[in-house]
Amino acid sequence: MKDKFGFDWTGISGTEFWRNPHFSRRVFFRHLASAVGGYYLLPSRPMETVAKAGVSPMNTARNCIFIHMAGAPSHIDTFDLKEGPWMPAYFNPTSYGDIRWPQGLMPQLAGQLDNIALVRSIKPWAAVHDLARQWLLIGRNPVSGQAKIAPHIGSVVSIELASKSPNRTLPAFIALNTNNGPGAGYLPPDNGPFYVNPGGGGLGNTTHRDGQAAFERRYELLQALDAELRDSGELGAKPDEIFAFGLNARKLMYNPAVDRIFTFDQNERNRYGNTAFGNACITARNLLRANMGTRFIQITFGSWDHHANIYAANVQLQNMSRQFDTALALLLGELKADGLLDETLVLAMGEFGRTVGPLNASGGRDHYLQQTALFAGARIPGKRIIGSTDEMGRATLNPGWQRDRDIRAEDIEATIYSALGIDWTTIRRDDPLGRGFEYVPFADRDLYGPLHELWA
Repeated sequence: MKDKFGFDWTGISGTEFWRNPHFSRRVFFRHLASAVGGYYLLPSRPMETVAKAGVSPMNTARNCIFIHMAGAPSHIDTFDLKEGPWMPAYFNPTSYGDIRWPQGLMPQLAGQLDNIALVRSIKPWAAVHDLARQWLLIGRNPVSGQAKIAPHIGSVVSIELASKSPNRTLPAFIALNTNNGPGAGYLPPDNGPFYVNPGGGGLGNTTHRDGQAAFERRYELLQALDAELRDSGELGAKPDEIFAFGLNARKLMYNPAVDRIFTFDQNERNRYGNTAFGNACITARNLLRANMGTRFIQITFGSWDHHANIYAANVQLQNMSRQFDTALALLLGELKADGLLDETLVLAMGEFGRTVGPLNASGGRDHYLQQTALFAGARIPGKRIIGSTDEMGRATLNPGWQRDRDIRAEDIEATIYSALGIDWTTIRRDDPLGRGFEYVPFADRDLYGPLHELWA
């Protein structure tokens, strides 16, 4: 499949992408320019004065579970099902109202469609994993000037909502099944992600090898020594951040309520599929049930990067979909039974979609600039589709929302903030660049905004 610059994308892996000199020297910058050009062709922004439009966040959720389907699932095989001679019989496509669903891939989620809305008119800015992933998680162009200081969406949620949690024991932003990604940016570090890879055996590193009594003595001694340093000014310009780390960590030590959140037995693991993704979903449920300060949970689940043999039985797409289906369906069902789903925004999506129609020469699907996202909870009416694509899933046919264009990562960011009651047009004046940090880029131009049609 050749693009308009004559480059053949078929079967290009991430490694090949960067090693190919023809691509990197001649085509990359053209693709990048087309992806980010809108950011730089706009007039310069008058940051000295900010005209803030009156906005009304939906404010239907207290919490957010953001499931990053790393590697990018095929939209036409999952949330925007398109049928053709390429489709295996085991997909068993089935109609649920207006939704055509791959019943054979995700039978449990079929039973949760009353709680699910599918947004099909999303178009990412880039089809390169690292670039698109970063763009999605910080809600802005990763090569722009502000990207150097930009926090993760979860860190913005943390600084906005952590103080509103009455029982602030756990970090406001917890990232499950990943150990890297965007952090707090220029925001105070206690708003950064707290990384956990849950296995059911407790949080870990919350006891001392010499016992609790020894730990308490040594902690008190540390506090006394640190107090002298703090008063002396030898800790630099931000001693409070250093002490905040210690105090927050102390809350997790020898705390049975915290340990219970991360402790579950084999039976529970089996119910959720006995997978890393299932363990993360159990932990997310427990975090919300405990209500100990966590407001944004990211679960990373991948890889969905199926360039070859995507339909091979019991591996690739079928295996990933089975894990996703079992755990997410149970999570949605139990949150609903607990009364927590209405106050929790659940969002599942990758960084982009995959090529449409017949498979490539390796029996897989390559990177593609069209995708679909799954939304649930936060009082969003279910069994609905927003936006539509053409018969192949190649491009948006009807955007399905008031801005009448493709939905971008910045719009997804604004939607999350709106659901959580955060003013997405906020411009902070504490950034180190002195330009004003916008929660959503071009807040003063109303270039991006939330998908309030989800609640229509």
